[in-house]
Amino acid sequence: MKLIKIIPDSVIPKYQQIINSIEQALAQQLLKKNDKLPSINKVCMEFGISRDTVLYAYEILKKKGIVNAILGKGYYIKSTDWNFEERIFLLFDELNAFKENLYYSFLEEIQQRANVHVFFHYFNIDVFKKLIEENNGSYTKYIIMPGNMNDTAPIIKMLPKKDVYILDQTNIFLREYSSVHQNFAKDMHNGLLKAKTKLDAYQRLILIFPGQKEPVGMVKGFTSFCEQYKMKHEIICNFTDREILNGDVFIIVDDKHLVNVIKQSKKQKLKIRKDFGIISYNETPLKGIVENGITTISTDFWQMGKILAEMVLNSKEGRIENASNLIIRNSL
Repeated sequence: MKLIKIIPDSVIPKYQQIINSIEQALAQQLLKKNDKLPSINKVCMEFGISRDTVLYAYEILKKKGIVNAILGKGYYIKSTDWNFEERIFLLFDELNAFKENLYYSFLEEIQQRANVHVFFHYFNIDVFKKLIEENNGSYTKYIIMPGNMNDTAPIIKMLPKKDVYILDQTNIFLREYSSVHQNFAKDMHNGLLKAKTKLDAYQRLILIFPGQKEPVGMVKGFTSFCEQYKMKHEIICNFTDREILNGDVFIIVDDKHLVNVIKQSKKQKLKIRKDFGIISYNETPLKGIVENGITTISTDFWQMGKILAEMVLNSKEGRIENASNLIIRNSL
């Protein structure tokens, strides 16, 4: 158990602390090939953390090729023959279903050619600053997902410019850095344009935009489309017990509100597609199943991870807009 160290009040997620501990033990030659890792249950009991947290950490180590799982026996060191020339600092805003897809795509492309440590700031500027200050100089590359927070540019400026990559959301203050990002205004506008023949069958478009962590470009793209094609529209910040009118189409950027809209439609006994429509933002596998399929506007997160990995491994510079697409399903 001494191999694993977890600091309860650290800003680093507990699963990442487990990964870091194992990798540090390997670097210090405290572990050798075929050594067994502490069981999931033992780690849970020792540190008072959930089984899912430990399992998640071990599965990431497995994906990296560091450990191997033997059914009924546990996790063992698969190889100590790893010498990462690249050490990558990966700072996410948060982890959700579609960003997890991005993360695993990135890891798959990186394989064992780099040591990746992932951190989260959860849209807290103080945590964002603390993580960058504490890790400045410890990594060869820094991948930053700033989200929609203000005042990140002066903090990022502390890092070596050539080693920084901006991921997902960018802004005019971060143009000097290489990036793989979404153009939210263009993607929203073009997605609605591709759906226009179907949208013409409805009366009004309603964008549910909480406005807390979502990119404001979505609003710009939505508004420009509606004004250009003279479509009746409305922007609301939440959906709670609101009546759905026949002919409404909801463009939903937060899955919490997607659930609320579907619940309300069942309460009113409305038929999706026939009585009203839904377009959800960001593709997940579940959206291909819920209500016989939810139409989505989404960037290709798997492709984003692959492009990012290629840029980082080859020290490429550039600002790349990741492709977005409309996936038509039964909700429209």
